[in-house]
Amino acid sequence: MGEQRKRLTAEEKVAILRRHFLEKAPVSTLCDEHGLNPTVFYRWQKEFFENGAAAFERHPEGRERKLEEKVQHLESRLAKKDEVMAELLMEHVALKKSLGEA
Repeated sequence: MGEQRKRLTAEEKVAILRRHFLEKAPVSTLCDEHGLNPTVFYRWQKEFFENGAAAFERHPEGRERKLEEKVQHLESRLAKKDEVMAELLMEHVALKKSLGEA
């Protein structure tokens, strides 16, 4: 049976990357110490640099606020659609009743 992979936290991944960048630890050494494939290390490095701008955002909660506003907007649209559907259903039932009486 194969070894079970250890899941590293984001903090642990950053610590490994930090050792490479600041302490100039070779990638091969870090990979050997932590049982990593070098492609995994380089993927972390790529993700780190691609998402690094988020660390400098003035209001990281702004993204959450925008998401919450979008959710509220969509919920209000859904509620309005529900009201319209209920109104149409009531008119449909009333029309069926009136045609049944004629």
